[in-house]
This record gives sequence, structure tokens and C-alpha cells, in this order.
Amino acid sequence: MEELKNNFILDIIDEDLKKNPDLKVHTRFPPEPNGYLHIGSAKAIWINAMTAKKYGGLFNLRYDDTNPAKEDNEYVESIYEDLLWLGCEPTGGVFYGSDYFDKCYEYAVKLIKDGKAYVCDLSADEMREYRGTLTEPGKNSPYRDRTVEENLSLFERMKNGEFPDGAKTLRAKIDMASPNINLRDPAIYRIVHTAHHRQGDKWCIYPLYDFAHPIQDATEGITHSLCSIEFENHRPLYDWVIDNIGFEKKPHQWEFARLNVTHTVMSKRYLRQLVENGLVDGWDDPRMPTLCGLRRRGYTPSAIFDFVSRAGVAKAYSVVDYELLEHCIREELNDTAPRRIAVLHPVKVVITNYPEEKEESFEVPNHPQHPEMGTRKLPFTRELYIDADDFAEVPPPKFFRLKPDGEVRLMGSYIIRCNEVVKNDDGTIKELLCTADLETGNGNPTDGRKVKGTVHWVSAKYAVDTTVMLYDFLFTIENVADIPEGKTFDDYLNLHSEEKLEHVKAEPALADAKPSDKFQFVRTGYFVKDTKHENVFNRVVGLKDSYPKTNG
Repeated sequence: MEELKNNFILDIIDEDLKKNPDLKVHTRFPPEPNGYLHIGSAKAIWINAMTAKKYGGLFNLRYDDTNPAKEDNEYVESIYEDLLWLGCEPTGGVFYGSDYFDKCYEYAVKLIKDGKAYVCDLSADEMREYRGTLTEPGKNSPYRDRTVEENLSLFERMKNGEFPDGAKTLRAKIDMASPNINLRDPAIYRIVHTAHHRQGDKWCIYPLYDFAHPIQDATEGITHSLCSIEFENHRPLYDWVIDNIGFEKKPHQWEFARLNVTHTVMSKRYLRQLVENGLVDGWDDPRMPTLCGLRRRGYTPSAIFDFVSRAGVAKAYSVVDYELLEHCIREELNDTAPRRIAVLHPVKVVITNYPEEKEESFEVPNHPQHPEMGTRKLPFTRELYIDADDFAEVPPPKFFRLKPDGEVRLMGSYIIRCNEVVKNDDGTIKELLCTADLETGNGNPTDGRKVKGTVHWVSAKYAVDTTVMLYDFLFTIENVADIPEGKTFDDYLNLHSEEKLEHVKAEPALADAKPSDKFQFVRTGYFVKDTKHENVFNRVVGLKDSYPKTNG
């Protein structure tokens, strides 16, 4: 796994350890189980897991399941599966925010008794009105001065289910004139008459994130609560909860910039919409930025963490080019993926001077740079397939592949010459009639002539029929944060992000490929055997790498 490079978070922890050498670093990853994790989640996981590992500390997984209306066990299971796949097993344990509901309730009662929380009858709209603006202070709720006894009674009645959704909230009593709008008496409990995926119907009131989260951190012994930058303005409220409940060991929150990637939307709400509207093949569609989608696409944990590492850990907003992610997986697969041949757009070639019943095989390496990966045999017969892109009836300048009266090398075997183009009634090519220089199977022509072009091929008799999926960006706009007013993500959906190629002709060895097996299809790109549909290969990434090597 890619290790953390020096960053401001490590600087903070180093300073903390100077002050307290006995400090045991403890981090957590607290996803809400309301959708599948995405590439942005990988950054948070990596920072928290690797920080704990670097200092010999512990790393928790804690499901932030305090909003029952949106959460589901499906997402709980997928999150854990993703963490294990990434190699980030929670060394400190697996926890659920809902396991702390009793504690949260007790602490809420404590705040009421201390005069630091009150039950409010304002509606959500009224609360927004009273809150003020960034330039104007808020005004006190008319219910702010209720007695402790009245608040305790009303809060208990809220718990007992006597009021409908939205009728009342429990609010922290802080400062309606605070320059930080998050400290203007924020709601810390709301009424939600919805069954919980773990707690069932035990509760009809639920703590809000800003209240529950610091309690959970403190209870678990988290030392460094590392989260994305949108929570920076919430840190004073986090500290207020910790201080006013009176935890002896106080966790501290620190924020880093989110991972933003070009051509990518990471809103769980919108991703769910794509799934529910049938615009993609589930959460694991290879075009999705979800970790399960990237896994199905053929990306590896090491490539993802390499990408996250190169993107860096900072506080400043930035958008990282998706091509960097492609570069990372391409670099890895170039070194590790066995080579195989697949002809995506097959055109039949008949070697007219090769006996009809004759068969032979040519031994080719599984990887040109790794002899330890062995070799395999490619069967050779009179009828073959080459790619349509490797033939031009009217070739452009500097076309070094097959053309009428031209020669090419069949990769690892003979040199052939095209003598005749046979066409169908509609003018399409039926087959190419060629002759082979049968003296060139193991070397160059004896007459010393030079043949510049080499093309890949498969035997027509032994070819395996398969399907190949080619993918492009799901969104046409580069930076989804730049969508003009009046437009939505829908306006930039790429309607041509998926291309299905059927009847692709593959070499026999690919018949034994297992789901998730990865290969380089020579001269074509990197592909992975699909985990969802039989006999399908997904393109991970093409061969061409346009990302500047100087960028990491």
C-alpha cells in the first residue's frame, strides 16, 4: 500500500507526540451507509488507515447510521467489503453510530439539566428565518427560555413518540449572534418516525451528526478525527460538544481537501438516481466512480492509492485529472498483466498457399519483459482473423499495415502479402486472400527485404467468440463544479460512454480467464474479465498514456 508522504496532518501529529510521547494515535473512517463508497472515499480511508499504521496506532470503521430514512444493510455490507478489498481492515474494530444512541440521549439530558439545551417548536423554515445570515446575527427562539423541567419533560415525550415528525427539535443553547452560523443554537435531536436498520422501532428521535459524531469519537478513544474540509466550520461545534459534556480525553478534528476528479460526479444522491433510473448497470457499473465500479472496471487498490498519494494531502481545493488515475493503473498493468490477443473488429484472412488441413503453433511469451511468466502456443491455420483497422484498401501515407499488394508480419509468425480483396454484395469486405512467405516463420526474409508492419491475429478455427465493452467518461464536462446556472448533471451525461463489441475473436487461452483476471490485449489496451456478465471483457484503459510523467 502506498505510504503517506509528509503533510500537514503528520506535522500536527508529530507535534502532539512531542507533547505527549505516550499518545496512542487512533483514527476512524465514519461513512454513512446510504450509498456505495466512491473514489473520494478512498482518500479518506487511505489518510485515516495509513496515518494509524504510520504511528503504530489503531483505525476504526464506524458506520454513521443516525439517519434511518436513507440507510440500508446493503450499503453496510458493501462498505466493509470495499475496505477489505482496499486492504484497510479496521484494526481498532467495527462500530455503529446507532450503538451510541443511549449514550447520546443521556448526554442530551445532561445538557438540558445544565441549561445548555432546550426543546424548540420552530419549524425548519422558521428556524432558518431566525438563524440570520453570514452578515446579520440570528435572533433567539421564543422557546429558548423554557425551564429545565419543561425541557426534560418535552424531550422525554419526544422520545416516547408523542409528537409528529418535525414538530419539535432539541437545540444546543450556544449563541445566536455567533459569527459562526453553526453555533447559532444548532439542532442536536430531531423526530423521525422511521424504523432503523439495526435498532428497529426502539427510537423515534435521532441525534444529528454534529452532536453524535464527537460523542462517538470520544467514546471510542479517537485521538485525531480526520475529515474533509466541508466540516472545518463545524469544528467549533465539535469542540463545544466535547467540552460541555466533559470528556476527559478530548479528540481533535482536522480537515483535508476533498478529492475532486475531472469528468466525475461523487454525489451519492445523484449516483443513486443514475442507478434507480436504469441509466447505468448498477452501483458497480464500470463507468461509475464507486469503488465497486472501479473494481469491476479492473482498477486495483494499489493503483487507486497510488493515485490518491500523487493527488496529495492538502487543505486547498483542487481538481485532479482522471488521466492521472488511468496513468497509475496503466503503469501497474504494463508490468503485471499477461499478454493475450483479441481481434476487436475481425476481418477474415485466407492464406491461399497454406494447406487446408495443415495446423501448427507458434510459441509466444506471456510477457515480453518477464520471462518468468512463461509462454503459450498460438494455433495457426489457413484461415485467420486480423483487425479491420490493420487493413486499408486505399491506405493513407505512412500506413505500415496490410494493404493490396503489401506485406505485413503476422505477430510471432509469417510474413503475408495481400493479393485480393473479396467483397460482399453490399461492398463490405468478406475476406482478404493472401499468400504467406513460409520461410519467415522463424526469422526475416532470406532475400533481405524489410517489412515494417506487424499485426496481431488469431486462428479462425480456434478463435473464442467473446464480447468486449469499451468505456468513456460518464460526463462530458471536465469540472462538474463548473456547471452553469440552470443546468444539471443530466445535461452533461455522455450518451456515448459505452460501446459494446460482440463477436470479438480472441485467442483460445482467454477461454480459461476467470472473473477479475486482467490482461493486455496486445496493440489494443488493458482488459479485465467481467464479474457480472459471462464471457465479457471490460476495457480498463487504453495503451496510450498522455499524462505527463513529470506529474508524479
